[in-house]
Amino acid sequence: MPHIPAQRRAVFVSDFDGTLARPNFYQLVRKHLVPPGTPDYWREYREGTMTHFDALDAFFAAAQGGQSALLDMIDRMEVPADLAEHVERLRELGWEIVIVSAGCSWYIQELLGRAGVQMPIFANPGRVVDGRLIMERPADSAHSCRETGIDKAAVVRTFQQETHTVAFAGDGFPDFEAARLVAAHHRFARDDLAAACREEGLAFRPFEQWTEVTAALSQENVP
Repeated sequence: MPHIPAQRRAVFVSDFDGTLARPNFYQLVRKHLVPPGTPDYWREYREGTMTHFDALDAFFAAAQGGQSALLDMIDRMEVPADLAEHVERLRELGWEIVIVSAGCSWYIQELLGRAGVQMPIFANPGRVVDGRLIMERPADSAHSCRETGIDKAAVVRTFQQETHTVAFAGDGFPDFEAARLVAAHHRFARDDLAAACREEGLAFRPFEQWTEVTAALSQENVP
């Protein structure tokens, strides 16, 4: 469990792919590195015959081109140009930003490192072996589950037990259980997560750019 400094009185739990960073790493790998004829693992996941974790892991394992090609996919991803400034601003106001992802920590750490930003990360561990990205299930059983590897809802619950205020932002169906745990004014959603919230009648604050969320949080008085 990453340590959150005592002076940070609130935690912003953020999804990574499609929320903080775009495009989604998995989508880039599937489009550019996975050879034709590879089974549609994502369809199997949506049909319930394969877990989210196993679908991602299968696509990563099928990718061709070695580590250099995987790094090229990271080159194609973008985070806000002023990411470090947004992170520092929220921290000054008493917020900590925590990344929670059903993707792989290997590319998340690489991309954040390039941006000169360090923050706690809850994601599936991974490493490149013989040119293939191998994703692993988290060793931390308190924040893991069979379906996605990392259990985003469990991460949110942990921080709710430790601090007064928790906000969440995400864009996908795997974000829904985590998003529903936070107060409506701290629930930020776009794309599939927004659709899921509408279907369930769950109020949320829409956003398109991650910096819209940080700007909204920076206007609050953290208790």
